[in-house]
Amino acid sequence: MNSASEVDNPAGQASHSHGANGPPRRNFVTEFAAIVTGGLLGVIPAVAGMLFYADPLTRKKKGAGGGEDGFNRVATLAELPTDGTPVRFTVQADRVDAWNVFRNQTIGTVYLRRIDDQNVIAFNDICPHLGCKVDYKPVDSQFFCPCHSSAFDLEGKKLNKIPPRPLDVLEVKVKPDGTVWVKYQDFQGGIEEKVVVS
Repeated sequence: MNSASEVDNPAGQASHSHGANGPPRRNFVTEFAAIVTGGLLGVIPAVAGMLFYADPLTRKKKGAGGGEDGFNRVATLAELPTDGTPVRFTVQADRVDAWNVFRNQTIGTVYLRRIDDQNVIAFNDICPHLGCKVDYKPVDSQFFCPCHSSAFDLEGKKLNKIPPRPLDVLEVKVKPDGTVWVKYQDFQGGIEEKVVVS
């Protein structure tokens, strides 16, 4: 004689509390939480990696030399002769190469001339002919290129037909504290136009 349980389950199959409709609700919630957690564990590193690689593109640009609006402190008015004699100075700035910052790197050299109490003119010391460094000859009161004999007066105007244009003048700011700031730039040589290359 079959018991009541055998009558209810004639095949002798083990009974399951969840029936034939699938796993219980508790297992579904657990599996869903595992999927969400796994997804987050994959997405978070991916987003962090994308932000890391995009950082140089989104970083605020500071200008050619990396200084304040592209201007870098070069000298003080006290360092410049009041008679307008040009003095050569090194321009230093922080260089940024993707994720690396190199502090106080030389980015170029310039000639500064003090015109009056608060006015200074700056020349890039690279000859606009073929890119050699220009020297100042105090005996002749002129700039001279030793490579191809280009010559320029104290205002930067060319004195012969060799260079295609005058010396390249750079932007200058003289601050109230007497510091002289220059926006250093290089220009393409061998052409009449003043075209910035860096």
